[in-house]
Amino acid sequence: MRRRTPPPPSPLPQRDGVDPVRVRLPAGDEWATVRDHLVARLAAGAGVIDAMLDAGRIVDGSGHPVSRDAAYVPGMFVWFHRELPDEERVPFTVDVVYQDEHVVVADKPHFLATTPRGSHVAETALARLRRQLGLPTLGAAHRLDRLTAGLVLFTVRTEERGAYQSLFRDRRVSKEYEAVAPYDASLDLPLTVRSRIVKERGVLTAREVEGEPNAVSRVELMEHRADGLGRYRLVPSTGQTHQLRVHMNALGVPVLGDPLYPVVTAPVPAGDFRRPLQLLARALEFTDPVTGAEHRFRSARTLAAWSSYGDWAGQ
Repeated sequence: MRRRTPPPPSPLPQRDGVDPVRVRLPAGDEWATVRDHLVARLAAGAGVIDAMLDAGRIVDGSGHPVSRDAAYVPGMFVWFHRELPDEERVPFTVDVVYQDEHVVVADKPHFLATTPRGSHVAETALARLRRQLGLPTLGAAHRLDRLTAGLVLFTVRTEERGAYQSLFRDRRVSKEYEAVAPYDASLDLPLTVRSRIVKERGVLTAREVEGEPNAVSRVELMEHRADGLGRYRLVPSTGQTHQLRVHMNALGVPVLGDPLYPVVTAPVPAGDFRRPLQLLARALEFTDPVTGAEHRFRSARTLAAWSSYGDWAGQ
């Protein structure tokens, strides 16, 4: 099989821990200039692209500014820094659980995205850790939802990232989550939930459909209280989008603080960090594909609704 040629290194440095945007000009297109292609491809608009070109903010592989009349060359790469959105700072720390020359394991707080995406760019675990640790090559081996707290594995060396990402792709990582949700005495736990989950682009929620199961989660009740809450141990053996949240909702015990399941609620205003989703990536266990070391890590975070429901609920 023909091996894919890696893209050339960026001529632009990171900014605030965020990589520049890389655009490859595809073959088969018939644009007269690079400018024409970027205007058609990007959502910024002609005025924004022209201003960036005039200011020398879009560069080629050698770092030279691309002019407005630069000819379109299929396969050519150009780079630029996006304008960072005005982000609300998440007032919680990203704690480093473990670090060596190959990996960093971080304990991510609720409300902080794992990697830059959409309106969350510099205020992400990846960008923060790059700045905090002075590791510009740091990359994520997998992701946690922005609203989910807990353990995330990052890789230090670009050339080793694929080896660690394959652990998750090939299901060679044992993951354990913890959740606070309503207690239902009629649920016969523990049990394993199997279903087919689909997540459509542009739709906030995932949903279960008929067909061959692609999502498997083991659900265990760890303890419950007289106030009607339970603390659950969740062990997914697959990694579909929102899998645990969908499965808990299907069982009739949706995770506390979930803005999507069972119903989509109004978006949480920027800066409102009350009532975080009560879902925590508690443990990661895997054999290091580079060193062969056996790793097991546990999050030190607690779920607020269990430790102090009144404070979490704002009562």
